[in-house]
This record gives sequence, structure tokens and C-alpha cells, in this order.
Amino acid sequence: MKKILLLIAYCLLLTAHCFSQTPAKPQQKLTVLLNGTANIGNGTVIQKSAIGFENGEILFVSDAKEYTRQLGDDVIDITGKQVYPGFIAPSTNLGLVEIEAVRATRDFEDVGSVNPHVRSEISYNTDSKIIPTIRTNGVLLAQVAPRGGLISGTSSVFTLDGWNWEDAVYKADDGIHINWPARYSAGGWWGEPEPMKKNEEYEKRVTAFQKFFADAKAYSQNGQTELDIRMEAMKGIFTGEKRLFINASLAKDIIEAIYFAKQFSIPHVVLVGAKDAALVADVLKNNNVSVVLDRVHDLPSSPDRDIDQPFTTPKLLQDAGVLYCLSYLGGMETAGMRNLPFTAGTAVAYGLTKEQALSAITLNTAKILGIDQTTGSLEGGKDATLFVSSGDALDMRTNNVEMAFIKGKKIDLDNLHKQLYRKFRNKYTGK
Repeated sequence: MKKILLLIAYCLLLTAHCFSQTPAKPQQKLTVLLNGTANIGNGTVIQKSAIGFENGEILFVSDAKEYTRQLGDDVIDITGKQVYPGFIAPSTNLGLVEIEAVRATRDFEDVGSVNPHVRSEISYNTDSKIIPTIRTNGVLLAQVAPRGGLISGTSSVFTLDGWNWEDAVYKADDGIHINWPARYSAGGWWGEPEPMKKNEEYEKRVTAFQKFFADAKAYSQNGQTELDIRMEAMKGIFTGEKRLFINASLAKDIIEAIYFAKQFSIPHVVLVGAKDAALVADVLKNNNVSVVLDRVHDLPSSPDRDIDQPFTTPKLLQDAGVLYCLSYLGGMETAGMRNLPFTAGTAVAYGLTKEQALSAITLNTAKILGIDQTTGSLEGGKDATLFVSSGDALDMRTNNVEMAFIKGKKIDLDNLHKQLYRKFRNKYTGK
């Protein structure tokens, strides 16, 4: 056992030696990105644009002809390139896990099944070697959420830059995450799924939810002389200060979860996963429920669904007027989060416009997380969290992020993968 622990420690030290990254320095003067195509994030595109930002805030986004250069401006000519708002990854365990196969590096699930007081904020690891690989493809913010149990805990939104979690946190304690029990589930694995089986524990778990939420609401309304940290964590979902994120996938489970939330008059309800969301789009729309959609690059929710269900769902929700965004939930999601923009590109191939797909990983996500007043699009008064790509950022063949800014700070786009590429390229080519 001692030898195994020493080997793990050696591997982690070796990884740290291979790559270390210093957080970006604050912006020093007005920066203007000139002559690039600005993809605003709200459906608007400016072909020849001028984007100016200072002290981390966007001052103007206009046609390049309207910009008059001032002495001292740091003007960067990006002719022929694309500018995008930073992509936002919702409901991810980024920063809470480093190597999924190594238990010591997984910090996204606590013991017990009812943990609303467990906060991802204080567990978020800014030194994760995975984070720089995600930024390379334009993902600059993330909602980091705990997992497991009936009530997993409380998420927070982070910028993907900072010395520690205090530096990186963008919106603390934004929501509570729960896992609604499924009436039916399939065993096996994706290659050999087993037939659907009834969940014999369903009624028991729903009853547990009913009791805990009833107690939590009574606690929030009546006030208590004795502090209960679990109940304190729940207060915000009843007042609207926090959102309730419900993980549910199949149509019937989605409907039951929605009416459960209505029973307790919870103002902001968000479905997470929701593979069958398009089948109950009218229920979502009528109850003002938004959706963090499961990854597009996946299999259908069950064998009797259309094989292209994951690809067509974004378009169906768009047409139904449901507010939704794209995520990368599922196996290997942390390392795979860099593919988030390409899932949006796939949704374009199945009916969305490029502008709609861009909104699904920027402004829509910001609205769902309650941060759209300060980020999610390229607009004056919002944070200067954006990036420049020499190609289409939703296309894996041409995406090439050349520079990126988080709150105006120009960040280092190098990462461990690039370093290893250079190392072995030099070894075998001598270049």
C-alpha cells in the first residue's frame, strides 16, 4: 500500500513539474480588437467590428468605421478572425476531479444522501491541469456542481483563471442540485444495454424528498432559534436567491419533478440532463422551466427513441420557445468539456442556426445561471470575457483560439497537452 501511495505522489509531482501556469495579470489600458467578425451571442453578427474594453469591462462594440483611435489605445488588428463571448460550461465537475480512476483526486461527492450544505466553491481546484485544456477551445466560465445522493449540494460559477477559489468564484452558491428518482432505469452499458426495470425504491425516495422539502420550507418561513446548516442552505431556493437544478431524464420523470417543484412554489427551476425534454416541451414552456441539456454527442435516452434524438433536441426546444443551454454531462465529462463548442456545431447540422447554437453555450447559459447581466454576450457594460479564433469556433476542423481574455485579463493559452506535443514533436522531428 505504501509503495502505491508513493507511486501516486510521484506521478502527481511529475505532472506538476511538466506544466504549471500563472494566473493572468489585470488589464493595464484600453484594448481594442479591430476589424474582426464579432459574434455577439444574442443573434447579432458585426462583420467588421471594433470591440473596446478597459478595466475588465466592455466599453463599446460597434462597426469598425465608427472607431476613432486615441493615443494610448492598445489596438489589435484581427482582420479575418472571429470574436466570441467566452463559452460557459454548466453543471460540470471541472475542478473537482483530476483523474477519474484515482479516488484521491475525486472531490465531487460527499458521504450521505442529503447534502444541500456541501459547497463546490471551497473544493474548486484552480491548479487543475485540465482547466487550461478547456480554455484552449474558448470555455472561460463554468458552473461547478457536486454530484451524488438525493441532494448533491450547492454549486458555484467560476471564471477559469485565478490563484485560488476565492479569486476564481464568479457567482457563489448559485443553486441546489438534486437527483430526481427515475421510475424506470436500464442496466448494462452503452454497448449492451439491458431491458428497462422498474425502480422499486421510487415511492420511498419521492417521500423522502417531500418530507425534506416540507421541513426546509417551514424552516425558511418560520425562522428557527437553533441553526440547521442543511436547512439554511435550502432557504435560497424558496426566496429565489438560488435556483433548483433537478437532474431528470425521461419524460414522465421530468413532468413529476416539475410538479413537485410547483408544489413548493420554487421560483427558479432548471432541469439538468433532460434527454426527453423535447417530448414534454409544452410542459416546460407553460411552467417556465429552463433546461441544461445533456450532451449532444450521445445515444438516445432509451432503445425505442429515434437514434438522432440527442442531435435534434436543441432544434425542437428552440422551436418550442424553451430556454435551454448545452452541457457535456456524462462519462469523462471533465476532460471532454473542451468539446462543448463542437456539440453546438453538431446542433447546427441538425437545424439550429450558428447564432442560435452560439447562444446555447453563451447567453442562454448565462440567463439560466442568472449571470446574464454581466456576461454571456459581447455588449457594452458586460465583463470583457471573450476570445479570438482564426476560424469557426464551433467547428473542430477550424477552431483555433489565438487569444482569450477573462475580465479583460489576457490569459495564457498554453497547456499540458500542447507542451507534450512540442516535446515529442521535437524528439521525432528535431524541430
